[in-house]
Amino acid sequence: MVVVMGRTIAYIRCSTEEQADSRAGLDAQRAAILAEAQRRGWDEADLTFVEDAGFSGKNLDRPGIEIALDALRHRKADTLVVSKLDRLSRSLIDFAGLMQRASREHWALVALDLGVDTSTPAGEAMAAVLATFAQFERRLTGERTKAALAVKKAAGVRLGRPRLIPDDIVARIVTQRSAGMTLRAIADGLNTDAVPTAMGGRCWYVSTVQVVLRAEHLPG
Repeated sequence: MVVVMGRTIAYIRCSTEEQADSRAGLDAQRAAILAEAQRRGWDEADLTFVEDAGFSGKNLDRPGIEIALDALRHRKADTLVVSKLDRLSRSLIDFAGLMQRASREHWALVALDLGVDTSTPAGEAMAAVLATFAQFERRLTGERTKAALAVKKAAGVRLGRPRLIPDDIVARIVTQRSAGMTLRAIADGLNTDAVPTAMGGRCWYVSTVQVVLRAEHLPG
Protein backbone atom coordinates (compact mmCIF):
# COMPACT_ATOMS: atom_id res chain seq x y z
CA MET A 1 0.00 0.00 0.00
CA VAL A 2 1.36 3.43 -0.96
CA VAL A 3 0.68 6.21 1.54
CA VAL A 4 0.77 9.75 0.17
CA MET A 5 2.20 11.99 2.87
CA GLY A 6 1.35 15.62 3.28
CA ARG A 7 4.20 17.97 4.13
CA THR A 8 3.03 18.11 7.77
CA ILE A 9 2.50 14.97 9.86
CA ALA A 10 0.01 15.42 12.70
CA TYR A 11 0.71 12.78 15.31
CA ILE A 12 -1.99 11.77 17.79
CA ARG A 13 -1.89 9.13 20.51
CA CYS A 14 -3.98 7.69 23.35
CA SER A 15 -2.58 5.38 25.96
CA THR A 16 -5.24 2.76 26.63
CA GLU A 17 -7.48 0.46 24.62
CA GLU A 18 -10.51 2.11 26.25
CA GLN A 19 -9.49 5.51 24.93
CA ALA A 20 -8.82 3.96 21.55
CA ASP A 21 -12.32 2.54 21.47
CA SER A 22 -14.04 5.75 22.53
CA ARG A 23 -11.80 7.94 20.32
CA ALA A 24 -12.60 10.93 22.55
CA GLY A 25 -8.92 11.61 23.24
CA LEU A 26 -7.87 11.17 19.63
CA ASP A 27 -10.66 13.35 18.30
CA ALA A 28 -9.79 16.14 20.75
CA GLN A 29 -6.17 16.08 19.60
CA ARG A 30 -7.22 16.09 15.97
CA ALA A 31 -9.53 19.08 16.55
CA ALA A 32 -6.77 21.05 18.30
CA ILE A 33 -4.33 20.45 15.46
CA LEU A 34 -6.89 21.33 12.78
CA ALA A 35 -7.72 24.57 14.61
CA GLU A 36 -4.02 25.49 14.74
CA ALA A 37 -3.62 24.58 11.08
CA GLN A 38 -6.44 26.95 10.19
CA ARG A 39 -4.91 29.70 12.33
CA ARG A 40 -1.55 29.30 10.63
CA GLY A 41 -3.05 29.06 7.19
CA TRP A 42 -1.84 25.53 6.55
CA ASP A 43 -3.50 23.74 3.65
CA GLU A 44 -5.44 20.84 5.16
CA ALA A 45 -4.55 18.77 2.10
CA ASP A 46 -0.91 18.94 3.20
CA LEU A 47 -1.77 17.56 6.65
CA THR A 48 -1.46 13.80 7.26
CA PHE A 49 -2.71 12.33 10.54
CA VAL A 50 -0.81 9.40 11.97
CA GLU A 51 -2.09 7.79 15.16
CA ASP A 52 -1.10 5.28 17.82
CA ALA A 53 -4.29 4.17 19.54
CA GLY A 54 -3.80 2.28 22.79
CA PHE A 55 -0.05 2.83 23.13
CA SER A 56 1.88 4.16 26.13
CA GLY A 57 4.04 7.26 25.86
CA LYS A 58 6.81 5.87 28.05
CA ASN A 59 9.03 5.33 25.00
CA LEU A 60 9.02 5.64 21.21
CA ASP A 61 8.41 1.96 20.50
CA ARG A 62 5.15 2.55 18.63
CA PRO A 63 4.21 1.75 15.01
CA GLY A 64 2.65 5.13 14.24
CA ILE A 65 5.54 7.28 15.39
CA GLU A 66 7.96 4.97 13.58
CA ILE A 67 6.04 5.55 10.33
CA ALA A 68 6.07 9.30 10.96
CA LEU A 69 9.79 9.45 11.72
CA ASP A 70 10.62 7.32 8.69
CA ALA A 71 8.64 9.69 6.44
CA LEU A 72 10.45 12.69 7.92
CA ARG A 73 13.84 11.06 7.55
CA HIS A 74 13.17 10.35 3.87
CA ARG A 75 11.90 13.91 3.25
CA LYS A 76 8.35 12.79 2.51
CA ALA A 77 7.30 15.39 5.09
CA ASP A 78 9.06 18.32 6.74
CA THR A 79 7.07 19.00 9.93
CA LEU A 80 5.85 16.90 12.85
CA VAL A 81 3.10 18.47 14.98
CA VAL A 82 1.46 17.24 18.19
CA SER A 83 -1.26 18.90 20.25
CA LYS A 84 0.55 18.14 23.51
CA LEU A 85 4.12 17.16 24.27
CA ASP A 86 3.08 14.10 26.29
CA ARG A 87 1.28 12.70 23.23
CA LEU A 88 4.70 12.41 21.61
CA SER A 89 6.54 11.17 24.70
CA ARG A 90 6.32 11.43 28.47
CA SER A 91 10.11 11.44 28.65
CA LEU A 92 11.95 14.73 28.25
CA ILE A 93 15.03 12.71 27.38
CA ASP A 94 13.22 11.10 24.43
CA PHE A 95 11.90 14.51 23.41
CA ALA A 96 15.38 16.02 23.52
CA GLY A 97 16.58 13.17 21.31
CA LEU A 98 13.80 13.91 18.83
CA MET A 99 14.79 17.58 18.75
CA GLN A 100 18.37 16.61 17.95
CA ARG A 101 17.11 14.27 15.26
CA ALA A 102 14.91 17.00 13.79
CA SER A 103 17.89 19.35 13.62
CA ARG A 104 20.12 16.69 12.07
CA GLU A 105 17.54 15.60 9.49
CA HIS A 106 16.25 19.14 8.81
CA TRP A 107 12.60 18.89 9.77
CA ALA A 108 10.51 20.96 12.19
CA LEU A 109 9.02 19.77 15.45
CA VAL A 110 5.91 21.51 16.83
CA ALA A 111 4.24 20.91 20.23
CA LEU A 112 1.24 23.22 20.51
CA ASP A 113 0.77 23.14 24.30
CA LEU A 114 4.29 24.38 25.13
CA GLY A 115 4.94 26.71 22.22
CA VAL A 116 7.69 24.51 20.82
CA ASP A 117 8.26 25.14 17.13
CA THR A 118 11.79 24.52 15.93
CA SER A 119 11.05 26.38 12.70
CA THR A 120 10.85 29.71 14.60
CA PRO A 121 13.41 31.46 16.87
CA ALA A 122 11.02 31.65 19.84
CA GLY A 123 9.92 28.04 19.48
CA GLU A 124 13.51 26.91 19.09
CA ALA A 125 14.41 28.74 22.31
CA MET A 126 11.63 26.92 24.15
CA ALA A 127 12.93 23.64 22.74
CA ALA A 128 16.39 24.50 24.08
CA VAL A 129 14.93 25.08 27.55
CA LEU A 130 13.28 21.66 27.45
CA ALA A 131 16.56 20.11 26.29
CA THR A 132 18.27 21.64 29.34
CA PHE A 133 15.69 20.06 31.62
CA ALA A 134 16.18 16.75 29.80
CA GLN A 135 19.90 16.92 30.56
CA PHE A 136 19.02 17.72 34.18
CA GLU A 137 16.73 14.67 34.24
CA ARG A 138 19.56 12.49 32.91
CA ARG A 139 21.96 13.80 35.58
CA LEU A 140 19.43 13.23 38.37
CA THR A 141 18.79 9.68 37.17
CA GLY A 142 22.52 8.99 37.11
CA GLU A 143 23.01 10.40 40.61
CA ARG A 144 20.08 8.39 41.97
CA THR A 145 21.50 5.23 40.44
CA LYS A 146 24.96 5.86 41.89
CA ALA A 147 23.49 6.58 45.32
CA ALA A 148 21.40 3.41 45.27
CA LEU A 149 24.41 1.30 44.27
CA ALA A 150 26.51 2.88 47.02
CA VAL A 151 23.87 2.00 49.63
CA LYS A 152 23.74 -1.61 48.40
CA LYS A 153 27.52 -1.88 48.40
CA ALA A 154 27.71 -0.49 51.94
CA ALA A 155 25.14 -3.07 53.02
CA GLY A 156 27.31 -5.85 51.64
CA VAL A 157 25.22 -6.57 48.56
CA ARG A 158 27.38 -7.95 45.74
CA LEU A 159 26.79 -5.91 42.61
CA GLY A 160 26.92 -7.08 39.03
CA ARG A 161 26.44 -10.62 37.76
CA PRO A 162 26.11 -13.46 40.26
CA ARG A 163 29.45 -15.12 40.98
CA LEU A 164 29.90 -18.33 39.02
CA ILE A 165 33.28 -19.25 40.52
CA PRO A 166 33.10 -21.02 43.92
CA ASP A 167 34.12 -18.90 46.89
CA ASP A 168 37.00 -21.22 47.78
CA ILE A 169 38.54 -20.78 44.31
CA VAL A 170 38.18 -17.00 44.53
CA ALA A 171 39.82 -17.09 47.97
CA ARG A 172 42.63 -19.22 46.54
CA ILE A 173 43.32 -16.75 43.76
CA VAL A 174 43.22 -13.75 46.10
CA THR A 175 45.49 -15.45 48.65
CA GLN A 176 48.03 -16.53 46.06
CA ARG A 177 48.14 -13.10 44.47
CA SER A 178 48.52 -11.44 47.86
CA ALA A 179 51.43 -13.79 48.55
CA GLY A 180 53.19 -12.48 45.44
CA MET A 181 52.45 -15.21 42.90
CA THR A 182 52.37 -14.09 39.28
CA LEU A 183 49.15 -14.21 37.31
CA ARG A 184 50.67 -16.84 35.04
CA ALA A 185 51.62 -19.06 37.98
CA ILE A 186 48.12 -18.78 39.45
CA ALA A 187 46.55 -19.69 36.11
CA ASP A 188 48.94 -22.63 35.61
CA GLY A 189 48.11 -23.96 39.08
CA LEU A 190 44.38 -23.83 38.39
CA ASN A 191 44.89 -25.61 35.09
CA THR A 192 47.04 -28.29 36.77
CA ASP A 193 44.26 -28.92 39.30
CA ALA A 194 41.63 -29.00 36.51
CA VAL A 195 39.59 -26.23 38.12
CA PRO A 196 36.77 -25.15 35.75
CA THR A 197 36.45 -21.50 34.80
CA ALA A 198 33.36 -19.37 35.47
CA MET A 199 31.84 -20.51 32.19
CA GLY A 200 32.79 -24.15 32.69
CA GLY A 201 35.88 -23.97 30.51
CA ARG A 202 39.00 -26.03 31.14
CA CYS A 203 41.70 -23.44 30.57
CA TRP A 204 42.60 -20.48 32.78
CA TYR A 205 44.45 -17.53 31.26
CA VAL A 206 46.15 -14.52 32.80
CA SER A 207 43.19 -12.41 31.70
CA THR A 208 40.75 -14.80 33.41
CA VAL A 209 42.60 -14.48 36.70
CA GLN A 210 42.63 -10.68 36.29
CA VAL A 211 38.83 -10.64 35.94
CA VAL A 212 38.45 -12.47 39.26
CA LEU A 213 40.86 -10.10 41.03
CA ARG A 214 39.16 -7.01 39.64
CA ALA A 215 35.78 -8.32 40.78
CA GLU A 216 37.31 -8.41 44.28
CA HIS A 217 38.59 -4.84 43.76
CA LEU A 218 42.22 -6.02 43.73
CA PRO A 219 44.88 -5.08 41.19
CA GLY A 220 45.39 -7.65 38.47
